[in-house]
Amino acid sequence: MKEIKKLDEVDIKILQLLRENARITVKEMSTQLNLSTTPVFERIKKLEQAGIIDHYTAVINHELLGQKFTAFAHISFKDHSKELINEFEDRILALPEVLECHYVTGAADFIIKIRLRDMEEYKEFVTDKLFGIPNIARIESFLSLDVKRGRNKKLNI
Repeated sequence: MKEIKKLDEVDIKILQLLRENARITVKEMSTQLNLSTTPVFERIKKLEQAGIIDHYTAVINHELLGQKFTAFAHISFKDHSKELINEFEDRILALPEVLECHYVTGAADFIIKIRLRDMEEYKEFVTDKLFGIPNIARIESFLSLDVKRGRNKKLNI
């Protein structure tokens, strides 16, 4: 992975355009940036090689798939050994319901984001899956009532 010394205004605009639409073509980007396609393509490749562009992904509309229920579970541990933390991360990330897993400071050790159909499915997730993971001392659930996303926000670089 090569390191980029400093991002200039064009690099930041490229990142912004990709964040807004990862499927934008180099030609479309070149038009918006008033550059030819070759320098835009080369800049994208440098950003990828440097790891600044980590990967490309699709944002799934979970509600259209019937997963209208979002919960955040704050997980606290009994023991904080590195081995048990790594085991928890491996096990929790293997669960298809878990969208994100954050190792955090504060009252909880981890916060996980979970998408499911309904409260009944969440109850089954907690009792059948979370309770089966050793070393969990406490689970505190937070249920999402609504979400708003800042899609076209400027990058804070």
